[in-house]
Parts: sequence; C-alpha cells; structure tokens
Amino acid sequence: MLFLLSALLFAASGTKFDPLPVATSGSAVTTLKVGNHVLVFSLMGIGATKTWDAVSNSGYALNTSYGKWAEVRPIPGSAGRLGAVAAGLREQVFLMGGYVLDPQGGETTVSSVEVYSPIEKRWYRGPDLPKPVSDAIAGVYRDRYIYVIGGRSRTDATQNVQVYDMEKQEWLQASPLPGAPVFGHAGALVGDTIIYVDGAHKRAAADQSKYVASDECWIGKIQHHDPLKIEWTKLPNHPGTARYGIAAAGSEKAQKVYFTGGSENPYDYKGMGYDGKPAEPSPTTFAFDLRANKWEVVSESTPDPSLDGGLIAESDKLVIIGGMQKGRQVTARVETLPRAKAK
Repeated sequence: MLFLLSALLFAASGTKFDPLPVATSGSAVTTLKVGNHVLVFSLMGIGATKTWDAVSNSGYALNTSYGKWAEVRPIPGSAGRLGAVAAGLREQVFLMGGYVLDPQGGETTVSSVEVYSPIEKRWYRGPDLPKPVSDAIAGVYRDRYIYVIGGRSRTDATQNVQVYDMEKQEWLQASPLPGAPVFGHAGALVGDTIIYVDGAHKRAAADQSKYVASDECWIGKIQHHDPLKIEWTKLPNHPGTARYGIAAAGSEKAQKVYFTGGSENPYDYKGMGYDGKPAEPSPTTFAFDLRANKWEVVSESTPDPSLDGGLIAESDKLVIIGGMQKGRQVTARVETLPRAKAK
C-alpha cells in the first residue's frame, strides 16, 4: 500500500535532501513509489512575497536516492492554487482541490483534480471532486481508494469524506466526520485507520475572531468489507495546544502518525491571524502511536518550526519541507528531525 505522506524505506535513507528550488509555503506534498524509486513531490504553493501573483503552478520532485529536486511539467491551468492536497497511487500523483486567489484577495475554491504520470512526464485531468474543498486531508487505502477528508468548501467547512475509487474511476461518499466541521486540520491514513486533529471552525461570537482552533481529535476505522463505512471515535487531546495548519505524516512501519508546526492562532495564506495578529509556529512535535493507542511527545523544541509546511516520515527521521517560519518568512528549507523509535 501507499499512504499519503507515508513512511517508506527510502533507497538511501541517509541521503541529505537539498532545499526546495524556491521558497514555498502551502504546497501539496506527497510521496510516490515508481519502480524501485521513491519520489517526493511539492506542488504549487505561494512564494516569498505572499501576494496573489506569487501563487505558483510549478511542481518539483525529489528522488530520495539522490536528494535533489527537479522541476516537473507545470500543473495545467491559468493560475496556481493554495490549500490543495495530493496523494500518490499506482505510480501516479493525484492533485485535488484548493483555492485560487484574485488580485483583490478573494478566494475561489475549486473541484479540479489533476493527475501526473512521472513515467510519461505529463498531466491529465481526473474526475472532479463532487464537493470543491481546500485545506483538507488526503490518504490512500488498499492501493485503490483515495480519501479526501473534510476541508473548507465555498461557504464553510464540510464534514464530507469524499472517496475516489481508482478502479471504477468515480467519486463516492463515506461516513462523514463526526465532530464540528473543520478545515486546516491535520492527519493521515495508516492501514485502515484515519487520525485527524484540530483545524479551525467558525466562532459563534460575532465580535471576536472569525475562526478559532478546534481541540477535537478523532480516530476512524475503515470497515474492510465496505470502504465507505468509517467508525469514528473521539480521542483525548494531543500534547500541546490546539492548532491550525499542522503538518502530518503517517508511518506504516512504526504504526504512528506524526504532527509538527502549525499555530494556535488560525491564519490566512499570509500567516496573519484572523484576529489581526501574526501567527507564530508551535515548536511541539508529537505523534499518535496506533499500537499503544496513545499520544507521545517527539520534541518540545523543534528547531525552526513552520506554518503550512509539508512533512514526510522516513524510517529514522521526519523531513519538514518548506512553509513559513518565525516572522511569517516563507522558506525553501528541507530539514530533518529525529523521530521516536518504533517499539
């Protein structure tokens, strides 16, 4: 099986990864196995100026055997997107949803699905999402199904779990999210289990910030006989405060889902909180251990934590890709952090 942001035994686990070719925040990050190679993709995102015209439709791929990035064919369309999600399945990358910025700062959420074949080196159009979403979670199940979990639609956050059946090439609807609708939440799919935490939802009081961080954490078990049925159970709160924009990665080997960065102050694409105050990244990195069914702290002092970065879990370390560091500075960094050993 392949899992979004999954832990894979990279061909050269000790290889050092180069920085991204350009500073990028809010890109869609995923891994894909092609033959004997594992590729890491960083697709679209916003550049250092954080203006509407700094949103790119560029994409980059890194072969983990060599640690160097190469530009791939640009994503089709007249404009780049933010808040899209990506998943690797059967030697193809699926890039789904996101939103387009206009010069006045308006946001239009889209249902577009683009599929990239690194073997053919070309993009083609996939079936659109039934419900357009951005800032969702994506994962792969049984090397056949892609799950797009929650996210923000054109009017508000949604509880939808949209499932793409690769064999039938159609979208289906699974059991909806059980808690308050959220976007900018974080999580991953490992085996038959979905873990997701936090995100943002609308605050009821009109005289306060538009959005507030959610402190809900959930685990969902996909029913083997019916991939559209998910049994959801609420989890205890994770270590640290509730946050928005956390990066997450799942590890099948370790049977853990890792989380890093994000801010307790929900923010826009510029890193400005909806309360008008700059968002600052949290230094806490933590994980949920699926075997032990409990939370654990990986690091309380993660160096140079980020907002809207990507995360990959290698066999012996976590790899943090891009994002906004302290002071809302967009970065090209690709840094590693030792992770807790599987027990």
